[in-house]
Amino acid sequence: MNVQPSKIVCVGRNYAKHAAELGNEVPAEPLIFLKPPSAIIAAGEEIVIPEGVGRVDFEGEIGVVVGKRARKVSEAEAWEYVGAIIPANDVTARDLQRSDGQWSRAKGFDTFCPLGSPVPLSEVDVDAVGVTTRVNGEVRQEGSITDLVFSIPFLVAHISRIMTLEPGDLILTGTPDGVGPLSPGDVVEVEVTGVGKVRNPAVAETRR
Repeated sequence: MNVQPSKIVCVGRNYAKHAAELGNEVPAEPLIFLKPPSAIIAAGEEIVIPEGVGRVDFEGEIGVVVGKRARKVSEAEAWEYVGAIIPANDVTARDLQRSDGQWSRAKGFDTFCPLGSPVPLSEVDVDAVGVTTRVNGEVRQEGSITDLVFSIPFLVAHISRIMTLEPGDLILTGTPDGVGPLSPGDVVEVEVTGVGKVRNPAVAETRR
């Protein structure tokens, strides 16, 4: 893996069924938030469940790697700015997300952004892209790129009107319904169709 983003821009509630399962409405505009690059880990590395934070959930996602500098691009030209697609897991401390009201802490712990290997967009059949999450081999989430409330071109255009996207930056496009908690000893795998997988064990934080 060779992804070194200056920022990770995430999109919340971008699958209608996921919004519903958490008791939320689908937003009128993309709901975006930032996840720190320090949260990134590679396939095989451990997701550390922090002590005392309550429930920690997996969130399998289709990730987008920005290919070239994007500032106020149109939706029609947005695919030109996508360099690759990547499997991603937006690990979330769910209880903190609810209690804090804003999501930086809940989304930002070290190890909370497992990433697979990026595959160049030219090698991906984007119309067939989907995401499947398995925990201990059992399917927990399934979603298709066609299920996105806001499409990838729309997201690239929308975000680039707010902030300049630099090469290597990541956009996490949202998670399907079926999110659930991780426990120490679990192994979570996120597969993006035609792209690959990211598979990581979950462990409890150990005191130093």
